[in-house]
Amino acid sequence: MRLVLPEVYTYTRCMKPVSIGVIGGSGYSGMELLRLLWGHEGFEVVFATSDRWEGKKIREKVLSTRGGGGGMEGLAFCSVEAGLSRLKECQVVAMATPALTSLERVPELLKAGVRVVDLSGSFRLKDASLYPRFYAFEHSAKALLEQAVYGLTEWFRSEIPGAALVANSGCYPTAALMGLAPFFKKQLLAGDTLVINAASGISGAGRKATEEYGYMEIADDFRAYRTHRHQHMPEILQTLECLAQRPVDMVFTPHLLPMKRSILCTTFAKTKPGTTKAQVQEALHEAYAKEPLVELFASPDDIRLAQVHHRPHVQVAASLEGEKLIVVSALDNLLKGAASQALQNLNLMFGYPETQGIL
Repeated sequence: MRLVLPEVYTYTRCMKPVSIGVIGGSGYSGMELLRLLWGHEGFEVVFATSDRWEGKKIREKVLSTRGGGGGMEGLAFCSVEAGLSRLKECQVVAMATPALTSLERVPELLKAGVRVVDLSGSFRLKDASLYPRFYAFEHSAKALLEQAVYGLTEWFRSEIPGAALVANSGCYPTAALMGLAPFFKKQLLAGDTLVINAASGISGAGRKATEEYGYMEIADDFRAYRTHRHQHMPEILQTLECLAQRPVDMVFTPHLLPMKRSILCTTFAKTKPGTTKAQVQEALHEAYAKEPLVELFASPDDIRLAQVHHRPHVQVAASLEGEKLIVVSALDNLLKGAASQALQNLNLMFGYPETQGIL
């Protein structure tokens, strides 16, 4: 059952800036979102929270010295409690927080009549029973799981404008799904097991001061982690099965790269007998030729992480030999995998051009 929005949530184009709050403004994704909002004339930031930076000017901690908007000139970070006291001034709140924090806060935001874009995974999964295994908590707002709209913008665009709660898609899922979705839509894939290998820069783990993610542990190394138990695994599977309208068998293995940011995702799949190279390329072009934030390449060999650093695009290419399909995709995990995709969704929610403030 989809949440029915009151008329106040129906927008075509806003006549004045949309008031927005950001909870979790000192995390990597929150910082990137604030930078994007700084250059977006359609949003006015009412508050941004950070316990570690409370009282510090946002411009000094996050923003460059360039001019901008977003109503942030002179605005300082505040506590979560101080931010929540200003909810009546907000039309929307972006949650750039750990999943458990979002789970605790989102219901009260919606109850207060504020729309939400949640950058965590707390409302991405429809099956509440998966949360204890993959997120280590029992889900306490199960009714909202069905109401939340999945924020993989290019594939769920029509559902986003009227949403009260958008569950922004994760970084690994965005990389994997953007590569695979066209082939599921065209029903070109066989029922054999998908093998998805993806490697992310260290910022994908969040802003943590732990030994495991310290420079001396990460530098000059490359390793798989959280095999068979990464929290993004059920999200990828859920979305593929939604697109395919059938069960999907999948193996997903994340890897940690000794670099700051971005994700490279390589997927092996088997196509149905008789599938041609022309059909593979046609599926990609039909899905993405008119998408401003998707870049198609002739060969997977042409995709490199250096080409997506600090850019809001996802790059995709595929190669077919016989029935063996290789799909490679790449994106900046903090932008298309988090903040700029959140802004895509915010733009759609409030009637702005989808790429405003992004391109």
